[in-house]
Amino acid sequence: MLSPSAQAFLERLLDSPGPSGFESAPAKLWRTEAESFAKVSADVVGNSMAVVNDAGGPTIILAGHIDEIGVIVTYIDDNGFVFIDAIGGWDPQVLVAQRIRFLGRDGEVVGVIGKKPIHLMKPDEREKASKLTDLWVDIGADNRAEAEARLSVGDPGVIDQKVLHLPNNRIVSRSIDDRIGAFVVLEAARRYAAAPGEAKVIAVATTQEEIGYTGGGARVASYSTEASMAIAVDVTFATDHPNAKKEEVGAHKIGGGPVITRGSVTHPMVATMLRESAESLGIPFSLHAAGRFTSTDADNMQLARAGVATGLVSVPNRYMHSPNEMVSLEDLDRTADLLAETCRRVTRSTDFTQR
Repeated sequence: MLSPSAQAFLERLLDSPGPSGFESAPAKLWRTEAESFAKVSADVVGNSMAVVNDAGGPTIILAGHIDEIGVIVTYIDDNGFVFIDAIGGWDPQVLVAQRIRFLGRDGEVVGVIGKKPIHLMKPDEREKASKLTDLWVDIGADNRAEAEARLSVGDPGVIDQKVLHLPNNRIVSRSIDDRIGAFVVLEAARRYAAAPGEAKVIAVATTQEEIGYTGGGARVASYSTEASMAIAVDVTFATDHPNAKKEEVGAHKIGGGPVITRGSVTHPMVATMLRESAESLGIPFSLHAAGRFTSTDADNMQLARAGVATGLVSVPNRYMHSPNEMVSLEDLDRTADLLAETCRRVTRSTDFTQR
């Protein structure tokens, strides 16, 4: 199981606000933690990297994106009400009645999402889903000047929710997707460093995945590190709750172990190594099929330079893109072990070319 110190670090990481393009706060926490056992650096797009076994080869990158979905200030009206747009993929219904924590010029600014009360709605309005344009944020300002003294157009924000611990080693957070991926790859690098194989391993906390239509930070990291192999760590849909469609996304249970993706983007050799590593360690796992893209960092890493042998490991997550995403700490621990063991199986003679 995760050590108390690892769990404490994870909680700090999850609570730190860092929407896409504004990941500096959690990235700094990540790099500080990594400095205890790895060679640490950062790049111009905000990626953070922790290198272990620097003289080894070939190079493997373990990538988990550290950004989360959020909001951004688009307009402040004469009465001091703040209007927002989405950073990443939101269901606007999730935002109704939430509190927002903005990253303002002089520090954090908290506000509440406002909406017309149900008492004032006409019958047909009550049946309609809220749109982002129907909502505003009230930061307690009396006018535009007062609001603009604290916030500016372009300031980002996140839902103001802290980590919650539930029974059966489960945690809840707004930033599970995919702050836990950044945590897992760092934990895997730590475990690999304690018993390294031949490969050089670089854990990367990537940026801008939630808006990564052109590749995000993972595309930059996989290119600049000249990696031969990469494993993306993300979350996937847990299907052990009401109304889940297992026939669409597979059977993935919280506490049931990591999910290994097989498909058009992932490299067959990497998927096989992941499965064999899980079996050798006695780690339970499930399989996910992706016939086209995976909508993760794996999509972009596999095409860097002359091609990167890429795998995808995911953690089952309930209630994706909400303030109450839920995962099992046991699954995080198992995934870190799986990654470290898989990296040990790679040697200088490993040939990823499909013949």
